Amino acid sequence: MDYLKSLNTAQRDAVENLEGPMMVIAGAGSGKTRVLTYRIAHLINNNVDPFHILALTFTNKAAKEMKKRIGELVGEGEAMNIWMGTFHSIFARILRMECDRIGYPRNFTIYDTQDSKSLIKTIVKEYHLDDKLYKPGIVYNRISSAKNNLISATAYAKNDDIIADDRMNNRPKMGEIYMEYQKRCFRSNAMDFDDLLFKTNVLLKDHPDVLHKYQHKFKFILVDEYQDTNYSQYIIIKRLAALNENLCVVGDDAQSIYGFRGANIQNILNFKKDYPDFKLFKLEQNYRSTKVIVDVANTIIANNVDQIKKKVWTENGEGDKIKLYKALTDNEEGRIIANSIFENHQQHQAKHLDFAILYRTNAQSRSFEEALRKLNIPYKIYGGLSFYQRKEIKDLLAYFRLTANFHDEESLKRIINYPKRGIGKTSLDHATVAAKEHGVSLWNILANPDKYSLPINNGTKSKISDFIALIKSFATKLETDNAYVLASNIASSCNLLKELYTDKTPEGLSRFENVQELLNGIKEFTDNAPKDEVRFLSDFLLDVALLTDADSDKPEDYNKVTLMTVHAAKGLEFPFVYVVGMEENLFPSQLSVNSRSDLEEERRLFYVAVTRAEKKAFLSYAVSRYRWGNLTQCEPSRFLEEIDERFIDADEFPAKRKQNTAGIQFENTANFLGRPANRTSAAPKKNLVPPNLKKISSTTGSPAVDLEKLKEGSNVLHARFGKGKVVKLEGMAPNVKATVYFPSAGQKQLLLKFAKLEVLD
Repeated sequence: MDYLKSLNTAQRDAVENLEGPMMVIAGAGSGKTRVLTYRIAHLINNNVDPFHILALTFTNKAAKEMKKRIGELVGEGEAMNIWMGTFHSIFARILRMECDRIGYPRNFTIYDTQDSKSLIKTIVKEYHLDDKLYKPGIVYNRISSAKNNLISATAYAKNDDIIADDRMNNRPKMGEIYMEYQKRCFRSNAMDFDDLLFKTNVLLKDHPDVLHKYQHKFKFILVDEYQDTNYSQYIIIKRLAALNENLCVVGDDAQSIYGFRGANIQNILNFKKDYPDFKLFKLEQNYRSTKVIVDVANTIIANNVDQIKKKVWTENGEGDKIKLYKALTDNEEGRIIANSIFENHQQHQAKHLDFAILYRTNAQSRSFEEALRKLNIPYKIYGGLSFYQRKEIKDLLAYFRLTANFHDEESLKRIINYPKRGIGKTSLDHATVAAKEHGVSLWNILANPDKYSLPINNGTKSKISDFIALIKSFATKLETDNAYVLASNIASSCNLLKELYTDKTPEGLSRFENVQELLNGIKEFTDNAPKDEVRFLSDFLLDVALLTDADSDKPEDYNKVTLMTVHAAKGLEFPFVYVVGMEENLFPSQLSVNSRSDLEEERRLFYVAVTRAEKKAFLSYAVSRYRWGNLTQCEPSRFLEEIDERFIDADEFPAKRKQNTAGIQFENTANFLGRPANRTSAAPKKNLVPPNLKKISSTTGSPAVDLEKLKEGSNVLHARFGKGKVVKLEGMAPNVKATVYFPSAGQKQLLLKFAKLEVLD
């Protein structure tokens, strides 16, 4: 029990509380991972069987690090037996074992976002729909949001509110696409990422014996980053914990920043309602940052209404004040920050990897990249193309996936003629049509062209037959050869390695090296299997399908300045942090300033940004920057006003805002799908335009738009598009935008200072 001596009093209290529902509110840098790790070790040391412990994290990297530390405390063998991993990896594992109960084979494929969007694109094309209205990204997000709210394709098609919303957005076929998408996934023996949770909920709801089994198996449940859970995750946890209620959730409501992904802060705020006899533990000592940084973070988050109150403190040194830079333009902002990094790098003998520039949107990176390059400061854009999303990697993985699951349509279409083997698009189109007509998989059609009267010549039939035989030959070794042996065999036999090797361009060489690196990774995966266990290709495919962005991108591996969005920075820390673009309508985002819940999430995002800093934090804003192709004047962020000036080092403090937000009608804007029946739904939207902004004069000489008359639901007349109805208003003068639905032209987004709009009622 010596490990308990290294904990502070609050941490130790949380670790030693073994039974019953409990919530650990962990301030930034307060050691929450240590508490989770030590609590699991303490459970095992108190005779809890590790097979009965379920620990859920949000990255595989976090799970692996925790498992390693637990192994050091209680022994590697015990640690290996804990059910620990991401929500998706744990429940994919359960679905592999139980999927026959919901009609899926054990070898089902997991589609990534790119696969899903490709399938959606195909469906939109087959339905002869406008691909500008039904963009794959828009449709995918809509389906994803539905699944995260546990709305099936059938329920979606029967929901009058959803149908009306789709019609308003000029996408009335959305429900049909969702239905067809699910049918095609099922026909391909595939689940997308959201299905792993959606289908788990179906499994636990429709099969009480399965729920009973896992309620008895998981006697102790721990959930990291509970503030980031969505409704689907919340329901799974609630069901599994219902029997024993030995549930420990750890998180920080002040760092709930993923509302746009479906995360629901109410899950953590309402924990006390779900478990009235719960115990609350607060970790308030910050070990990461200076006193100034901690005090600034406290003053920021104090402005939020929806929160669990805590007072974070630190015994670290006072530290420097936060430096605030004012720039005339966004380009000058880039130069100021680059010069500051150059100077601090020299003065503090710091490494480049000690510095991070955090921005609200990816588009802001340009000015910083240019300025850093001019000073020869190496940098890395965090969140670029993942290794596993590169074309050559996706191509080889498609061979692996098709070998494991013949009915994986996306993989089949990707590789049937790569490397080229003379099977043309026309033949594939004929096969695709036949598959839809007969309701079978594309593989079945291609494997039996005569049975389905496929209109292709004998030469093409022979080439398809050779391809089918090749894949089948690989499949015979799925359960005999380990992952590396079979993967190497496939890479060589399908001629993909040869194709890449013959391309002697620098790009071709890079692609060949990437494939070699993938094979090296599979070799490591195979070699690191537990004793007496053989890891097969299907095991690797599951492992790689569940990687998150945080697992595959490692900014700490490069001695370069890190450039990233604040969202991407969550969970990371850097000695020197620059939070840039601190302007109204940028940070906070223009889309968030008219709703209190959205504005509070933006403030939590700012809190996350500041608390990434260990030694020094810097803030900056520009007086003007280019937006929508126009040089616009910028107003300093309201968040800057919320910081006590005694913590700020600035040549000039921003003037107080001329417009305050007291007159804005704040609303708790619900997701467009609405909350499920057992959750509180938000009130309908009202006119969100501040009443003190009467009119916007157009810079083009068109008549002023009267905002007193203009509101959501208003009928308007546009010189080009004719009559329409206002769907949404957002932003502040002079950049108020209106989303208007025109029967003649569909939905349009108009900047009111340029639009020639006449209010008709």
